[in-house]
Amino acid sequence: MHNVRPTIQFSPLSVCFGVVGVLFVVYVGLIAVVISYAALTVEFSQSVKNDEAAVAVLEGEYLAGVSRVVGVNYAEDGYTKPIVQAFVRTTNVTALR
Repeated sequence: MHNVRPTIQFSPLSVCFGVVGVLFVVYVGLIAVVISYAALTVEFSQSVKNDEAAVAVLEGEYLAGVSRVVGVNYAEDGYTKPIVQAFVRTTNVTALR
């Protein structure tokens, strides 16, 4: 009996089609990666803008509060400067008793 081994022969054309197919799949995958990166970049940029707007609102509230405190004439409201400053000693209080 003959030892007959099945031989698979690849034609150059089928190898080229296979390589082109693999390269096409890689190309589409790379395009998907670039598009997702661009989408994440835009999303991050919008998040930064939203955070900057929130900080601007908080800064406005803070500056309005500071201007109210600084603009108050305490003498008109009946406050006077202290005559004597005294420091009061107390026992040390810690969280661990």
